[in-house]
Amino acid sequence: MEDRRHVKQASRIVFSVFIAIGLLFIVYFIPLPLYVFKPGTAEVLAPMVQVKQAAGADRGEFMLTTVELSDVNLVSYVLSFVRPYQELRLKKELLQNNETREEYSQRQEIVMLTSQADAIQAAYNKLGVPYHIQKDGVVVQQVYPEFPASETLHAGDYILEIDGQAIQTYEELRAAVGNKQAGDTVKIVYKRGGVTRTKDIALAVLPEQEDVAENAKRVGLGIVPAEVHSVKAESPDHQIEIKAGEIGGPSAGLMFALEIYNRLSAEDITKGYKIAGTGEIDPDGKVGVIGGIKHKVVAADRAGAEIFFAPEDYKSPTGGTIPNYSDAKARAEEMATSMKIVPVATLDDALKYLAALTPKP
Repeated sequence: MEDRRHVKQASRIVFSVFIAIGLLFIVYFIPLPLYVFKPGTAEVLAPMVQVKQAAGADRGEFMLTTVELSDVNLVSYVLSFVRPYQELRLKKELLQNNETREEYSQRQEIVMLTSQADAIQAAYNKLGVPYHIQKDGVVVQQVYPEFPASETLHAGDYILEIDGQAIQTYEELRAAVGNKQAGDTVKIVYKRGGVTRTKDIALAVLPEQEDVAENAKRVGLGIVPAEVHSVKAESPDHQIEIKAGEIGGPSAGLMFALEIYNRLSAEDITKGYKIAGTGEIDPDGKVGVIGGIKHKVVAADRAGAEIFFAPEDYKSPTGGTIPNYSDAKARAEEMATSMKIVPVATLDDALKYLAALTPKP
């Protein structure tokens, strides 16, 4: 009888332990379909932007700002409601066409490369630096898992050739498979990292698209490609190289353009200030709105920035508004920071503001 009681007690203890382990696993290791956004970092741009012959030394500094993105479990979900400056968003709002987190990161890296090229163009155009555009090829952003190509190609691979034809543009890629049938194979030469590889890959019918007639069944590799290009100055002395590490996305364009302009102009336009900011930029110098600006204001303030450039709120023709400057200003007031929030619609707006600043002693 006593032995039976001990067995029951031991069974209850073992059962309780397994329940506790299961609960811990659920609480800490089961991800929710959410991401948490919070302030990232403010990174000084000078070490990232390289030029053979800089015009002069700078007393101040330009900084890009980032948002930190992380997965959510039950613990971080609860803590997000009590920790300041955290925001929950559904994963499906960020991940397009069922892409993986790796593919999302690759898409952000490609967008960053495009943003850097646009920033270089904007600065060159403002300074009158002669340049030309160089096509750097087609890179894979995403591979649909149900296609044969998913067994070979990964996000980040560069497509170099298809059946012996060099591929430099999206149109060349599309033309190389345009006359093929589902089930046909093509010989793909691709580069991953520094290694070039060759593989025969079968084609399949692509998903239907809204802009394609119902009866037009196109075949292809089942990838989402993106063209990559770079900007080459006619003079090697003016050639800009940007090495931003793992930072992705388009939102550093304005700050890259300001740093490049400062490197190539005789005057130090920072005038001794620590200047952060954000905003997409196009080759003509127009600044576009971005996401997560409230978090970037916090990151800039923590890094000691004195000035923060924010894109003007975008007002669509239909009457809708995408807030940027107003959100940044509201967050700055909430934090009671002395950092000045400056609205900009163009690179010229930022340069004019800096030109009017009194240099720091």
